[in-house]
Amino acid sequence: MIEERIDALRKEMSEIGVDAWFITGTDPHQSEYVAPRWRTREFITGFTGSAGTVIITKDKALLWVDSRYFLQGAQQIEGTEIILMKLDTDGTPEPWTWLQENMEKGSRVGVDGKTISIESFEKNSVALKKKGIELVSTDDLLLPIWKDRPDVPCTPVTKMKDEYAGFTAAAKINFVRIKMRQMNASWTFIASIDDIAWLTNLRADDIPCNPVFVSFAFISFDKAILFIDERRFDSALLEETRKDFEVRPYESAYSDLASLTRRGTGYYSPDKVSYAFAPAINKKRNLTGRDITTDLKARKNPVELEGMRRAHFLDGIAFANFMASLDPLGKYTELSIARMLEDERKKMEGYLGPSFEPISAFRENGALCHYSPSEEHDKTVEGQGLLVLDTGSQFAFGMTDLTRTLLFGTEATEEQKRDYTRVLKGHLALARQIFPKGTRGVQLDVLARQFLWCAGEHYMHGTGHGVGCHLNVHEGPARISGALIDVPLETGMVLSDEPGVYKAGRHGVRIENIVAVQSYSETEFGEFYNFEILSMVPYEKKLIDVRYLTDVEIAQIDAYHRWIKDQLIDYVFEETKPWLEEATSPLRRN
Repeated sequence: MIEERIDALRKEMSEIGVDAWFITGTDPHQSEYVAPRWRTREFITGFTGSAGTVIITKDKALLWVDSRYFLQGAQQIEGTEIILMKLDTDGTPEPWTWLQENMEKGSRVGVDGKTISIESFEKNSVALKKKGIELVSTDDLLLPIWKDRPDVPCTPVTKMKDEYAGFTAAAKINFVRIKMRQMNASWTFIASIDDIAWLTNLRADDIPCNPVFVSFAFISFDKAILFIDERRFDSALLEETRKDFEVRPYESAYSDLASLTRRGTGYYSPDKVSYAFAPAINKKRNLTGRDITTDLKARKNPVELEGMRRAHFLDGIAFANFMASLDPLGKYTELSIARMLEDERKKMEGYLGPSFEPISAFRENGALCHYSPSEEHDKTVEGQGLLVLDTGSQFAFGMTDLTRTLLFGTEATEEQKRDYTRVLKGHLALARQIFPKGTRGVQLDVLARQFLWCAGEHYMHGTGHGVGCHLNVHEGPARISGALIDVPLETGMVLSDEPGVYKAGRHGVRIENIVAVQSYSETEFGEFYNFEILSMVPYEKKLIDVRYLTDVEIAQIDAYHRWIKDQLIDYVFEETKPWLEEATSPLRRN
């Protein structure tokens, strides 16, 4: 089937005269996770990961993936002509570099203009031109091939209560206009759909686990336009939305934008707006940068923070009840364990569903960083081994993301204990750090890696990502990683703290809490911040080797566990209390 699809694509390429076709794998909004209609990477390769790039030429088919997907990618393309390209490994060029090095002078490279950003298209067009290669914007060449392609999503829109959002949509529009005035911009165009969901206080289910809807937004000082299909609204909500926004059809953004941007200086994000809008928006007088809404959204207001605390409290109750019912000597499957936890979460007030597809990975599957079980691949969980359980919840007022590595069987091996404890030490080091205002995530990243590095071990993913409030589980602009991202951590930002280690064929270990940046102190040297821990789930004490812990680390774990017990003990099931008492009891040195 994959080979037939690639052959059909090559025929389409030949008809429009391109020698290679570049598949970004994203949607017209440059989203990380996309609706089924835009899962183009999966359609043409069979690879189901959330990130990856595909290039199809007349005689080659290549898939680029990062370290999270090395093993998964290899498994899913096995038996096809597709070549796996491992990013960030010696000898593997980036996709655009590969084109420069391998395409002949005079070649034409095509890409769907709706699924590549202005920034990416222009930068790579210049680089290819230096090699005599032309980059051209095309229509979507998969349209005539993908016969049963899903439609543009049109799920019903609902309103997030103002009491959960903290500010009305009208207030948020005003915040945007204040920023526009400060930068001397007369309009801004927003394509990022989680930004638009935040701005409008509307939610939908266009993308599984991400409560967003495909749309565009235009804000000037006299207009606020939402480009969205009206069929999504009931009459009352449509009327309410029209008090703040003029509502126009989703597709009309492509035709309307030119007239809207004709006058004045505009502001837009060139890495979020697709190249299809370039003729209407890409003018020398316009300003570019990160979406105004992205920064406003990242700093949670007090109402949002309280909602996040509430979400983690309820998630902690559910997890405790789940753990109390789990028999480490029992027999399960990876999926059944994930569903057991989901069943407990469903009992919690305000629960809406998972915030991402669960990662439940036993033994060697735990070494696949983003492994997700399916009906076809559902490993039996029985006997001795580690289970990496990475799950999260969407609540009406907040969101959670949590990873715990659990021991099945009676005793852990020495290697399992060492790996777990090294990861835990890094996790704790980051959580207790105090840092000055202006600190970037890259400056903190090594804290979580230091003990693994000393042992000659490493993990390839970032240490922390931003987290939305009843929005996307991955949220910019701040991160804690080795990448040089020039975004300081600010109060109200919510991020993950999730170091790990992954040993192919044996096991994986990851520990993740969600933390919020908060003010700590002010001295003659300025303002200092630290992290408020939101997650309320005990660590796996059976995997902790106290010989490797300092007194400070033991005290930190004990204090965290004591806090969890105090918060949850009166709310968990009666039969859960003995488990919670034991799970949060103080650590002891032998």
